[in-house]
Amino acid sequence: MTVGEALIRLLEQAGVDTVFGIPGVHTIELYRGLAASPIRHVTPRHEQGAAFMADGYARVTGKPGVCLLITGPGLTNALTAMAQARADSVPMLVITGVNARDTLGKGRGHLHELPDQAALARTVALRTSTLMEPDRLGDVIAEAFARMGAGRPGPVHVEIPTDVMKAVIALPELALPLSFPLTPAARDIADAARWLAAAERPLILAGGGARQAGKAVRAVAVALGAPVVTTVNARGLMGGDPLCVPASPSLAAVRSALADADCVLALGTEFGPTDFDMYETGTMPEIQRLLRVDVDARQLQRRAGLAAEQIDMQADAAAFMAALSAMLQHAVESRSAGRHLRQGTQRAADIRAAARDEIGPRYRHFVAICDAIFAALPDAVIAGDSTQLIYAGNLFLDVPTTGRWFNAATGFGALGYGPPAAIGAAIGAASGDPSRPVVCIAGDGGMQFSLAEIGAARDENADVTFIVWNNDGYQEIESAMVAAGVAPEGVKPSAPDFIAIAAAYGVPATRCDSLEALVRVLGSGPGPRLVQIDEHNFS
Repeated sequence: MTVGEALIRLLEQAGVDTVFGIPGVHTIELYRGLAASPIRHVTPRHEQGAAFMADGYARVTGKPGVCLLITGPGLTNALTAMAQARADSVPMLVITGVNARDTLGKGRGHLHELPDQAALARTVALRTSTLMEPDRLGDVIAEAFARMGAGRPGPVHVEIPTDVMKAVIALPELALPLSFPLTPAARDIADAARWLAAAERPLILAGGGARQAGKAVRAVAVALGAPVVTTVNARGLMGGDPLCVPASPSLAAVRSALADADCVLALGTEFGPTDFDMYETGTMPEIQRLLRVDVDARQLQRRAGLAAEQIDMQADAAAFMAALSAMLQHAVESRSAGRHLRQGTQRAADIRAAARDEIGPRYRHFVAICDAIFAALPDAVIAGDSTQLIYAGNLFLDVPTTGRWFNAATGFGALGYGPPAAIGAAIGAASGDPSRPVVCIAGDGGMQFSLAEIGAARDENADVTFIVWNNDGYQEIESAMVAAGVAPEGVKPSAPDFIAIAAAYGVPATRCDSLEALVRVLGSGPGPRLVQIDEHNFS
């Protein structure tokens, strides 16, 4: 078979059930084996949308999202989404074409030619590989999956020259490596247990790297009586638990709690400014004693010296917390566990109350809208763009379980993320049992970045409700300009008739002027559908 046909067979063997892409003359050979394959092909309206869809799919399923893109502009269009995936540790495999081997780097003006496509991809990809030898296809695909499954996840890029796609080879073996979590060192567990057992006011800080560690995190939190603060990418970890503090560590109330704690256990968080310093104070929360666990050694090196006393430990957060929980059963036997749990629960309640009060009445109103969405659709996933409701939820929102609140308002911060990511999430969720509805929250400005993807939602019959929060422009940016003493300019892009555009794509659409009306629409059956909310007319 050809390399293109073999590629599809190898993806099947790797467990890939969906690919997102737009075919072109440079990838026809990669599509040769796709029609007869059980792999589902989803066609977005833009390659950036393909990669954002892969991102949303990966966040819901836990499997890598896979893109199949053309040479040159296919990759450059996807780079923004790859950068968002890199920032948020989302596994993504981007397979592209590249010009024939004997043309690479020659600058002769071939179609879609770049000076060095692999070098460009390397700026955001964890790994990029060029298949120069057809017989190495199996090795290259295995290496790509190995990199996505080892350490901190992110995007991986494989490019296949157009002449290699046509080469005839025997179907190679796909030797996918077994993936084992990075186990903690026994000494690290002992040191952590010793510090935590001696603490009177311990606190746990959970980042995205702790998403799979919920059960063990709760066991440790209960044993210690420790409140658990969750960053945006960890929302839903211990959702609704009395010890959970679903609030941003950028808030003064949470910073004060971190400073008051005599020992902080930080799990899988890079301490990035969009989580920890979104108000751009130039400072980080003051911490007395810090136990920091991260699977990425480079992240540990980048944030040395965050606390007066600090121990950095490289390990998988779930493996670390499971081992720590077992050791703490012995280490805390002598303490009054009931008293510490009561104190910890009260501390968590006090932090929650102070954080909720701090965000102010307007943002509390926005949080109430998000709460109502989860109440109306208890199994829903909310994928968001950079817009007011999302900013408010990132500051304070109790999400029922992990993997059900994600957006591009932190990390790389790419506008246009929400609609395609929601479609990818819906496609991934539909393969689950049971499937989950997806709600996309986007502003009128951000929605226009990827408005055409409504068509992809219709094509795929994706269960997505697109909520367009219309405040007539980039209101958050306008407010920031006014606060900085800058006359607002460029913040009033005109909005189209979203209702009419949705109808043109065959997607039902309506306006809602109240929370009650929104809840009725959400309960009216599966999507796709679009809801426009005009902020100044909504109550």
